Amino acid sequence: MRRKFFLATVILVFLSAQLLAQQKEQGRLQESAAVLKEILGMPDGIPKELLNKAECVLIFPSVKKFAIGIGGSYGRGVMTCRSGQTFSGPWGAPAMFALEGGNIGLQLGGQATDFVLLVMNEKGAGSVLGSKVKLGADAAAAAGPKGRDAAVATDVVMKAEILSYSRSKGLFAGVSLEGSTLRSDGGANKNLYGRALSAKEIVREGKVQAPAAASGLLKLLGGASPKHAR
Repeated sequence: MRRKFFLATVILVFLSAQLLAQQKEQGRLQESAAVLKEILGMPDGIPKELLNKAECVLIFPSVKKFAIGIGGSYGRGVMTCRSGQTFSGPWGAPAMFALEGGNIGLQLGGQATDFVLLVMNEKGAGSVLGSKVKLGADAAAAAGPKGRDAAVATDVVMKAEILSYSRSKGLFAGVSLEGSTLRSDGGANKNLYGRALSAKEIVREGKVQAPAAASGLLKLLGGASPKHAR
């Protein structure tokens, strides 16, 4: 009896831990949706024409600085891409990602900051989904133009694979993240979907359905940018 009770307790604790981990990732999806909604609602925010051209979007809510040497940072967020081989379909199931690097820490100035990254072409999407990516080295990155600036930023947009934006204390701007890294958050993906999956399997191979917690984010993106503009 004691052994059965012990095993039942272990199983209960294990299942409870799994549920809590899943709820944590679901909360991250919902927080990412809230951040993106606020940013898209800004009059001088991300230009619609750039969002329409983006093949994938990454949102990192509340990235924080930590003190290691001259400073660094670590943020956890989510990536979703348009479905289909040519990125022409609806926004698909999200994969969890991490953003880290000393360069971010220097820009944060000790404040929690939200980041939104637009992946503008297939090459950029392939780099991000393939492995750990260093921005500026493995993928061309640039500060994203905002509002009316988009009309005069053709060269920047054409050359960049990833455009990045930040928001801290209500201030929104394009920001350079060169030297920072993006990587798939394998542990978080496992917590969310219940099994080990790569970002590519989630985003491009369609091996899972989007969880209910992602419905707000996907509905928001579908409303703001339902079609891919090439």
